Amino acid sequence: MTELLQQVRLIDPEQRIDRVADVLIQEGVITAIADSLQEVPAGTESRDCRDLILGPGLVDLYSTCGEPGYEHRETLAQLLETALSGGFTRLNLLPQTHPPLTTPGAVQQLLKSVPATSPLQVRTWGAITQELAGQALTELQELWGSGITGLSDGQPLADAQIMRRLLDYTQGWHCPVALWPCDLALAQGGVIRESVQALRFGLPSLPLAAETAPLAALLECLSPESTPVHLMRISTARSLDLIAQAKARGLPVTASTTWMHLLKNCEALVHYDPMLRLDPPLGNPADQAALIEAVASGLLDAVAVDHHVYTYEEKTVPFAQAPPGCPGLGQAFAALWQAFVASDRWSPAVLWRSLSQQPARCLQQAPPRLEVGQPAEMILFEPGAEPLGQVRQVWANWQGRTP
Repeated sequence: MTELLQQVRLIDPEQRIDRVADVLIQEGVITAIADSLQEVPAGTESRDCRDLILGPGLVDLYSTCGEPGYEHRETLAQLLETALSGGFTRLNLLPQTHPPLTTPGAVQQLLKSVPATSPLQVRTWGAITQELAGQALTELQELWGSGITGLSDGQPLADAQIMRRLLDYTQGWHCPVALWPCDLALAQGGVIRESVQALRFGLPSLPLAAETAPLAALLECLSPESTPVHLMRISTARSLDLIAQAKARGLPVTASTTWMHLLKNCEALVHYDPMLRLDPPLGNPADQAALIEAVASGLLDAVAVDHHVYTYEEKTVPFAQAPPGCPGLGQAFAALWQAFVASDRWSPAVLWRSLSQQPARCLQQAPPRLEVGQPAEMILFEPGAEPLGQVRQVWANWQGRTP
């Protein structure tokens, strides 16, 4: 199939492109980009794309799939459909399934469930410990050799000794390791960041040190020669200070926050909406402002969706009893565009960089590019559509290609 996208606005932060052009796509490959293409192959399907934006496909760093084990929450097919509707072309699923992804066999079983016709690239993180946040490590080398994205429990590690052993074993592998800095003892029972709002709303609070203390300990264990570590779910301004110091020391760290921690802060909990029961909890207004600036400056490398679906019955309970997490793959990009790009707080390049190229780099993958000769891994976005903007089309045919 040959398609011609006429007078579409191209945005590609990787190449510093922001221009209006015609784009020709043949059999899933970009074959021409020009101000105006006058000659195209016979049978080409032309499309007027004025007022639309063409950008690289989106890459989600970490999300949770309900299958296997929790299909009553969300099946893999439903997850893939939601991701495509939100403009994502690559998914990286956490091992928090039942049973968890602790062996190469479990990883391959899940990946075999992805339909052969799916345009999405789906990969998984392999579990670090046998029971997720447990004491016994998995067969790390076997997992890494099975084609996983990297190693992560998606949960805080049980103690610092497990973390040290993990870093020692993976030294020199160049295997991405994603860790969530959270002290479970300090965080116990906390559902809102320690603040005036916590007192006003009468909710059990979680101290700042629950994130910063394990983060500082982790950074002290790293050297410039360590395996790459991705810091998940960063939610406080103080953590950003520690990350800036670590990067200045040349430590191999990248970091992300989630889309909800950019859009909301703890003041939004005044209505006790269980969909805002997150882990880590929403930060204070100062934390939110610092996170927004850190994404714009590049200190935070990427924005993660951290998609996690529960049933209606599971979430419609008192706020403090609700399980943590919320969906997001279908609406994160459009909501962030409306909040930050439409309001001129970010350029379109900042948003695309943090949801596309930089997540790929955090995973040591080649990022999507809008370039002649490259696979057409891209999305067509209509920013003016109601209510927040809509992804109109996704090109992401991964059949026969290696990322």
